[in-house]
Amino acid sequence: MFTGIVEEIGFVKNIIKQSETGTINISCKKILEDVHIGDSISVCGVCLTVTQFSKDNFFADVMNETFNRSILSLLKKGSRVNLERAMKADGRFGGHLVSGHIDGTGKIESIKRDGNAVWLEISAPSNIMEGITQKGSVAIDGISLTVAKMGINSFWVSVIPHTLTETTLGEKKVSDAVNLETDMIGKYVMSFLNRESEITIKPKITREFLLSNGF
Repeated sequence: MFTGIVEEIGFVKNIIKQSETGTINISCKKILEDVHIGDSISVCGVCLTVTQFSKDNFFADVMNETFNRSILSLLKKGSRVNLERAMKADGRFGGHLVSGHIDGTGKIESIKRDGNAVWLEISAPSNIMEGITQKGSVAIDGISLTVAKMGINSFWVSVIPHTLTETTLGEKKVSDAVNLETDMIGKYVMSFLNRESEITIKPKITREFLLSNGF
């Protein structure tokens, strides 16, 4: 579990993509201060498990499903990535509940300055837009942000200078792809409602029904 508050920007030291799996090696410092084998680390919003580490880098395996669903397939040697360690139970909750399970990718449609902030318009497939709510939370490349405005096929977020300098959002360009994870609570509510609507409605108990069954 993560909060969407990026702790550090790391660099891809090496990435190996095979037919159905891969391995990524990321250079970093801060998040390795208390790392252990098996720990979860969010890499641009994707929850990966540490398989090896040293004082300045760590390794993680990447499944084919992860490559297909996220922007990790676009990474190469030297790519900068947002990093966050799994949330501590006794830590301060600065962002929102982020699972690290990406729903899919979106595309930056426009970037506009507004005083000291920057507006990003991001388009997304309909299945992701269904989970987007105005003033709700969304994780973009692992960054906890608030949905400021919504359209039919896109939504907008307003990003403050600190976020632009402390994450990779500041170097994004129009048409760039980004990882998206919609609000976790909203997803559970939507899933529950969808299941309820699929349940076959049983016939009401009537006098005729009771008589025909011996009552």
